[in-house]
Parts: sequence; C-alpha cells; structure tokens
Amino acid sequence: MAVEFDSPSALRPPQSTGVTPAVSGGSGAGSGFGAALEHMLQSVDQSAGAANEAVTDMVDGKGEVHDAMIALQRAESTLQLTIQIRNKLMQAYQDIMRMPV
Repeated sequence: MAVEFDSPSALRPPQSTGVTPAVSGGSGAGSGFGAALEHMLQSVDQSAGAANEAVTDMVDGKGEVHDAMIALQRAESTLQLTIQIRNKLMQAYQDIMRMPV
C-alpha cells in the first residue's frame, strides 16, 4: 500500500495501491498513528517488491530499463522518507526524555 503525498509528483510511490494515512480524530478500528505507520511500512515493502519485480522483468527481457529505474527510484524515495520519519520520531522521543520532571 502506498502513502499519498501532497508534495511533488516525482516523490509519489506507485499509484496502483493508494492508501492515505489515518490522521483523523476518529477512534474507529484501523485509524490513528499506529495504523498510519503500519501502512507506511507496508508501502515501503510493496515498493521494494515492485522494484525487484521490475528488475527481474528487465533481466528476463520482458521489461524496459527505464521502468526498472523508475521503480528503483520510487522504492528508494519511499525508504528515505520512512527513514527520515523514523529519525524525527526518535529525536522527538529523546527530547521528551530529556525534559526535566
């Protein structure tokens, strides 16, 4: 499942599996911060799988080189976004832990 961005379309993951993060105030099942993180991690996994499939198709002669490169770039962008979010979450956690009580 892909995470939908509001930023430039060059950073968008494959649009065949669109998922928007659940950041609304609803208390329904599957909504909330944890669900948004789970969807993001699933999108990283799926974009990596799509990149592997595109490279395999290219090597087998069924796919094009530019399709494989686009899939690889999307997978890398999705992974980099996830890493940056993880870094921000860790920084926020560390800042909270340093607060005097």
